[in-house]
Amino acid sequence: MAFIGAKPTNVPLTSADLEDGIISNSKLSQDIISGETELAESPASTDELLISDAGTLKRIDYSLISNRPAFEASLSAHQSIADNANDKVQFDIEILDTDNCYDNSTNYRFTPNVAGKYYVALSTTVDDGAGTLRQATCRIYKNGSSIAISKINFDRSSVNNEGEGCTPTCITIVDMNGSSDYLEGLVDVDTNDGGTANIQGHGTERTSRFSAYKLIGI
Repeated sequence: MAFIGAKPTNVPLTSADLEDGIISNSKLSQDIISGETELAESPASTDELLISDAGTLKRIDYSLISNRPAFEASLSAHQSIADNANDKVQFDIEILDTDNCYDNSTNYRFTPNVAGKYYVALSTTVDDGAGTLRQATCRIYKNGSSIAISKINFDRSSVNNEGEGCTPTCITIVDMNGSSDYLEGLVDVDTNDGGTANIQGHGTERTSRFSAYKLIGI
């Protein structure tokens, strides 16, 4: 830029030198959060939002205020379980798996990749066609150990009071470390004749199901 006479002395630009509204979004660098670009889908876990912390603007990852990861799985077919054997339920149909944290083909477990508190639910419909079911128990396991249990007992004093089927349901809240912690669903039955029973699986009807999601705000 050419000057007539002496070149003016450079001085810092202050807010007083600018009129309100004179700088538009198009003049801002792309690393400035301006809201100019629309996000037409759910935010990714690493997307950031602006919040005011007692008047100080801060950015926060979306993962910290999202209830992901979440999953729900059911059984594609009946699963046979032995008498008095605590069997893992092989939930093989993924109804929902937001972050690919549920294994529906090998270990049948949920290993969330975000630390936090999780709401977990397990429901299993147990059927003993012989009508000799005396007890059915479902358990939620964390890292190979039982953390929650639901049990249905029939009257063992009389054969006439033994059952044919029931649906024990177990719900709990559990802390997960977001890396190695995992959850599984197991079922145990006690039949009077020592025979097998079935965990019923009807696909989309979700007679038996296993689910969890991350809690937020706590």
